[in-house]
Amino acid sequence: MTTFVDFNLKLAVVEELMYGESPKLAPWSLEDTLVAQGFDGDLWGYSTDNYFDQVMPEARAHFESLELSAELLAGIEQLIFDGGSRIYAECCPHWDGEGEQFDVARLDDLHLLPNLKRVLGAELLAPHLRTVLRSRGIELIY
Repeated sequence: MTTFVDFNLKLAVVEELMYGESPKLAPWSLEDTLVAQGFDGDLWGYSTDNYFDQVMPEARAHFESLELSAELLAGIEQLIFDGGSRIYAECCPHWDGEGEQFDVARLDDLHLLPNLKRVLGAELLAPHLRTVLRSRGIELIY
């Protein structure tokens, strides 16, 4: 199993694989998962009261355990950092795209993405991370 050091980088990868222009994985739904576990309440109210600015435990568990093959990872040519990405809504329904919950802190996992060519929304990454990407010949698009 491929293990990511930075959970938020893995989320950006999963966004591309699951919700991007050419999805390779079936989409995952927090609401469907909760319903399957017997939840029959209001997701908005539940997440507001319990996990307003946090990744919901069900989402964290799902995405942390999601296995991504080397073949799938090799197909990643671009990552998009956008506060409006669907994966963030699935993880934290109330996130407004402005907080730091989904900031990538480290790029130790770049070796898992051998064909990464460009990063869109690069302005959302810290300057030292942009330097690392540039040093590897990855195009940054602002």
